[in-house]
This record gives sequence, structure tokens and C-alpha cells, in this order.
Amino acid sequence: MLAQLQITSFWSLVTSILDIAVVAYATYRVLIFIRGTRAVPLIQGLILVFLAIPVSGWLHLTTVHWLLTNLRVGLLVALPVVFQPELRRALEQMGRGKLFARPVVYLGEEEVEHLLSEVSRAVAVMSRNKIGALVVFEGETGLEDIIETGTRVDGLVSAELLINVFIPNTPLHDGAVVIRGDRVMAAGCFLPLSEEMEFSRELGTRHRAAVGMSEHSDAAVLVVSEETGGISLARGGKLFRNLDENTMKEMLSAVVRPRTQPSWNLWMPRGQGG
Repeated sequence: MLAQLQITSFWSLVTSILDIAVVAYATYRVLIFIRGTRAVPLIQGLILVFLAIPVSGWLHLTTVHWLLTNLRVGLLVALPVVFQPELRRALEQMGRGKLFARPVVYLGEEEVEHLLSEVSRAVAVMSRNKIGALVVFEGETGLEDIIETGTRVDGLVSAELLINVFIPNTPLHDGAVVIRGDRVMAAGCFLPLSEEMEFSRELGTRHRAAVGMSEHSDAAVLVVSEETGGISLARGGKLFRNLDENTMKEMLSAVVRPRTQPSWNLWMPRGQGG
């Protein structure tokens, strides 16, 4: 009888440890999945609201406590709507078995130098010949949904490849190229347009798409104007215009180099940590 109880207790301990480990790992992967997305500030806001409820009760702020308590119910109902894009992307990746895949490609120093050199060489040619281009550099936020709107390439980044993609009157020249690490994942991709009302009228659809993509993710988006040959870079919802080749290369370097140094901050996109 004592031996049976010991075996039962042992297996109960094993299952409890396994249960905790599975929940902890799943929570960790979810945090990694949403890191750098628009879900992060929303979750931080929700945490503040839920923390304020017991605090307001403890301080006897009756009206505030009543409002927050009722707001909590509304927030729980609204969560599926607020997080619809993230939930959809998570379910899609679960279906493909990619939810637990490594989200970021880390580059070595030589690979970074090669990437910057090839992109810089391509942009110089396209700018000089006024060939419009739109190049997205994936960050912490996965862009698989954007990649799926274009044509899969999965080729090593080279100046020749980028130039050939954006040659006018070719099938893929109007869309965007998505680069993950040092590989061109897809070409001819469609990007979300910025809804900024004060967007300059002299800027075209490429620039609005670049800013829109940078608003929806932590990606950096490089633009070459077809009208002027001007070089711009969109990052964090801001557009940096009329860049020379050296400045462009320095800004891109700041974007791609942090990937060589993994960050343990789950809530902050790489490159923004302390």
C-alpha cells in the first residue's frame, strides 16, 4: 500500500512538473511571437487596467473602481476583435506547424557586410537610372502573411537579383521584395498603405506603402523613387527622405546589425533595448 502511494505521488509530481513546463514554454513562445508587434502596447495597457482595479478598491475610489470593473467585462468581450490579426496569424502558423519556429534569422558579421554591400550596389544603380524599388527588411515581426501575397524566391541577396526584379515592365517590378536575414524570400508582395492623412502629396504609392509597412511592424523599408531616383527609408512609421548612399548604408546597418546579438527582452524589438 505504501509503495503504491509512493508511485502515485511520484507520477503526480512528474505530471505536475510537465504541466508547468508546457504552460511555461507555451507562454514563452507566445511572448516571442507577439514581440515587436502592435499587440505589445495593447497588452501593457490591459495589464495596467487590471492592476488598477484592486488598487482603486483598496483606495476606496468607489466610482473609479465601478468604472474599471465594468470596463473589464467589456475588454474581455472586445479582446478577440482587438487581437484579430494576431490570433489569425497564430492559428495560420499553428496550421503550418510554424508557431514554434525560430522567428528571427541571426546574421554573422561577414553576412551583414555582404548584405549591405549588395543592397547598396543595387540601390545605386536603380537610383541613377530612376528604377522604382520597394525593399522590406524583416525584423522581429514575422512577415509571412506579406510574403504569401507575392512570388516565392528564397534566393541569396545580390545586386543583380534586386535590379532584375525591379526592371520596369516586368511581372514583379510593381510589388515589394521581402528580405529575411540575407535571403530574398519573395518578390511582387503587396504592402498595407499608411492611413496618415497628412502624407505629402508629392510622394507616391511606394512611399505610402513603405510607411504603412513600418507602422504595422518593426520592419525597415527601403524606397527608390521612380520619378526622381531619390532614396528613402521608412522605419517606425517615419520616412527619412533624400538619403545619399552612405547615409542609407549606415541606417540599414543599424537595422540589420543588432540581429547578430540576440536580446532577452521579450517585450522590446531588437535594437531598442538598453
